[in-house]
Amino acid sequence: MKCTISVISLLVLSLALAMASAKDAPLEAVLKGNAEFTKKLYHALSKKKGNIFFSPISVHAVLSMLHQGSKGETQQALGKVLAVPGLTESAKGYEDVMKSLNSVKNVTLLIANKIYIQNRYAFQDGFASIISKNFLSEVGALDFGKSQDAAKAINTWVEGKTNNRIKDLIKPEDLDKQTRLVLVNAIYFKGTWKTPFDEKLTRSEKFYLNDNDLIDVQMMHLTTHLFYKKDENLDAKVLELPYSNKDLSMIIILPNKRNGIAELEKKLDNVDLSTITENMHKPEVRVSLPKFKIEATIDLNNPLTDMGLGAIFSDKADLSGIIKSAEPLQVSKVIQKAFIEVTEGGTEAAAATAAIFGLGMALNADQRMQTMLQTLFFLYLS
Repeated sequence: MKCTISVISLLVLSLALAMASAKDAPLEAVLKGNAEFTKKLYHALSKKKGNIFFSPISVHAVLSMLHQGSKGETQQALGKVLAVPGLTESAKGYEDVMKSLNSVKNVTLLIANKIYIQNRYAFQDGFASIISKNFLSEVGALDFGKSQDAAKAINTWVEGKTNNRIKDLIKPEDLDKQTRLVLVNAIYFKGTWKTPFDEKLTRSEKFYLNDNDLIDVQMMHLTTHLFYKKDENLDAKVLELPYSNKDLSMIIILPNKRNGIAELEKKLDNVDLSTITENMHKPEVRVSLPKFKIEATIDLNNPLTDMGLGAIFSDKADLSGIIKSAEPLQVSKVIQKAFIEVTEGGTEAAAATAAIFGLGMALNADQRMQTMLQTLFFLYLS
């Protein structure tokens, strides 16, 4: 049997780490929570037209660290959006996630956390212990009042963790003398295909945006045996492109209709993404895949607010479990920068997320807070 997959209308790709075989309940809880969170965030981001590329697990990781220092209704809201059973399970699960991701073989996969705190301030003992032990976070002190120097220090760390693919994550104007804390997560991936595309077969072809609109792209071609299925529920085809590490793959979902993007998008809301590769078979498949590079910057304030986290951006936020201070903290901004390049040889991707905490309105109306997140990746091309 020979099937043909030509990517002509919609491409949904997610970098999925096969860790489901782990018999660790906290790890499984975090992975399931991240899958649920990915759908919620994707739904919130898809309200805007155009391509969507983000790193869900990094956003999830940063918010999970924030969760550890939250209390009361803020803690409940974060737990619900993150879809995790509790603080202890989340912390233990992330310890396993961090160790597992940083030990993947045959590809380059690095994930790192770092928390910067204002000079002369200190963390609550319990928070510091959990963030260091379970989230494997580095800790550094900065004078955020010297915003140029502080931004440069944070950005240099991010560049080092992402092979210089993510630059200028923090702007000097994001920081000031009211800034108390910046949480940063960075992730970098570089992997080769198990079966590379032949560069000699790459040629300029039409890429359909819908029934009527098309553009020219460099289309790569491959014929080999791959896991594939026709998904009647999604009215789409699903293909798995493996990397040299068999536990890592790119998942491509192609609607059967060129104008089927909106319909597929709605159906994905009700799909458990961790099960999307079930019941696949392995025929010989002809694949046509665009060669592309995308860089994205996403302001996550509004999407996270739509998901139910508006409180963390207001004076209602209870983040009193983070630092030893009577000053109320709140989040002022959440942003992510992401990069991906897909070529005949494989994929290179990176993302970074930072959370900037400032003083709540109870002390100062000119508070600042920014969160930037990064992790494994989800890409929607339209």
